Amino acid sequence: MASWEEGHWESSVDAGVPAAARRSGAYFRYIPDLVDGAGLAIDGMLSRRVGRVERSIRALNGPGAEGLAGIARFLLRSEAIASSRIEGIAPSAQQVALAELGQSETVRGVTEQARLVANNMTVVSEATTRLVLADQVSVTDVVELHRSLLPDEPRHHGLRTVQNWIGTSSWSPIGASFVPPDPERVGGLVTDLIAYLNGAAHSPLIQAAVVHAQFETIHPFTDGNGRVGRALIHTVLARRGLTDRAVVPVSLVLATLRDRYIEGLTSFRHASATGSAEANAAVNRWLHTFVEATAIAVEQSETLADRIEAMRAEWGDRLTAFRRDSGLRPVPRADSAVSRLLRNLPEAPVLTAATLARILGVSHQAAFAALDELHHAGILTRRRIDRGATAYLARDILDLVTVSERALASTQFDTRVSPPRAGAPVLPQE
Repeated sequence: MASWEEGHWESSVDAGVPAAARRSGAYFRYIPDLVDGAGLAIDGMLSRRVGRVERSIRALNGPGAEGLAGIARFLLRSEAIASSRIEGIAPSAQQVALAELGQSETVRGVTEQARLVANNMTVVSEATTRLVLADQVSVTDVVELHRSLLPDEPRHHGLRTVQNWIGTSSWSPIGASFVPPDPERVGGLVTDLIAYLNGAAHSPLIQAAVVHAQFETIHPFTDGNGRVGRALIHTVLARRGLTDRAVVPVSLVLATLRDRYIEGLTSFRHASATGSAEANAAVNRWLHTFVEATAIAVEQSETLADRIEAMRAEWGDRLTAFRRDSGLRPVPRADSAVSRLLRNLPEAPVLTAATLARILGVSHQAAFAALDELHHAGILTRRRIDRGATAYLARDILDLVTVSERALASTQFDTRVSPPRAGAPVLPQE
């Protein structure tokens, strides 16, 4: 049975911090139920809602999913900020895209922050992919995922061996908003959680919600729990085949609905008898929060997918007009470099001829000709990245990322109704 357990804190600080932070005394930490094999009654209304949302997610993974996935990686780039030293607004999508290009070519004028984020996007993507493809996820796999998210913070690597807490001061858990279980229980709780993650007792969406809430409740690392917990949402949905290609930005919606998110997690941390009506009702309240956040994320992704398709149509019109004015056949062959480039732009909005030649498997000359044609058609812009080297940018895509980020940061998910929260990127300049 889940319960609150009294602990005693003996302060080792006698000066240099406020008196309240130097206190010794009692505090309460939470001991959650095990989740593997536990019974959970999902209320009927929620169950039907889950069915509708899961069908909507699967529909997103149809035609055009590659473009949606390409843009989503920029929307989720904040998940890849691996160092707690990075503060403030995440680097712009353009800076990160240029930094990604800089992983294979020399690119000047990119901030160190953007390089770090781009590098960690690659690392986190590879680490998460390993979890998705693993026949059975292990505790070691999750520890390695955490290590990849905080590569320069070795003091935080591994499951914690000390008590941690959320809120109040850095010196004492007394008065904290939440204190997770004592370190002696962490190994067993994480083992139980991973066993549940490897199963299929519940639908993918319910499983992702339980995994996330239980992970955040255990809080098994001394730092980076939020980042790992968010990555596990995407891991569960992908392992269960719900998000084959497109990534749904559930974590960004939960961040915007922060008060509801915290209320939901607080409800999940009940102290009722295992399997009781009260325990089920408490967990269902959290599940409602998670499922509704996912529904909003799906709606935003559907809007984004529609905008990508509209953008593709506009690009086609621009290219047709340019080719007609240039005396060329209005529509290039489907297998031509320029047609293939046009299809790849949402996934690779910043390119050079060398990079495109590698992606498409064509000559440098053919790649340059395709990029130059889209530049003259008004689809790509040029930017000098090094002496004698030029990159081509699909600013329409990069601007769409920014507009979508701002919408996801609005409590009404529409900046015309509610402004985005602090820290959202500014509107693109014309």
